[in-house]
Amino acid sequence: MTASPTLDPPPARRRVIVLLPLAVFLGLAALFVVRLGAGDPSHIPSALIGRPAPATDLPPVAGLERDGKPIPGIASQDFIGQVTLVNVWSSWCVPCREEAPFLVRLAEDSRLRLVGINYKDEADNARRFLGHYGNPFVASGADHNGRAAIEWGVYGVPETFVVGRDGKIWFKLVGPITADNFDAVLKREIEKALSSRT
Repeated sequence: MTASPTLDPPPARRRVIVLLPLAVFLGLAALFVVRLGAGDPSHIPSALIGRPAPATDLPPVAGLERDGKPIPGIASQDFIGQVTLVNVWSSWCVPCREEAPFLVRLAEDSRLRLVGINYKDEADNARRFLGHYGNPFVASGADHNGRAAIEWGVYGVPETFVVGRDGKIWFKLVGPITADNFDAVLKREIEKALSSRT
């Protein structure tokens, strides 16, 4: 008995079989690139918008002062009653240097309370950073292990949150405050929170 000959697909069909995975991969890669470039990364949605700010009780950054007085750490109850801007920052963060002048400008607005979460930083470096660029914070908590940043859903430093008088998060800005997003986005979101009665 003779073995039946193996039937190979025709050459055109073989090419399709070989090229199909490559075509699928290129299609998915193109979709990824289009979606990645389609939006502003600073507008990544946050599941925390409209929810109470995470419980955040952090010790102060050691030795940090403002106007000759020690700056306290962060206490959760301090988010109630006044619109608060929470900035997650670190001395080793290059974009944090670029946004520092904008934070100092915002600190001049007496309707706002600026609070810093100092992310995985050394106290000496944090003090030098704020000594050089200016200290906009009325409170700054030391997040040595990064746990508070995780609770806030931080992707990376810097990030800024607008917290309303009711203690709920109104807005999240991923990345540094820049000349482009300061007037066009952040100030508008702050004004919305300030004009709310809650």
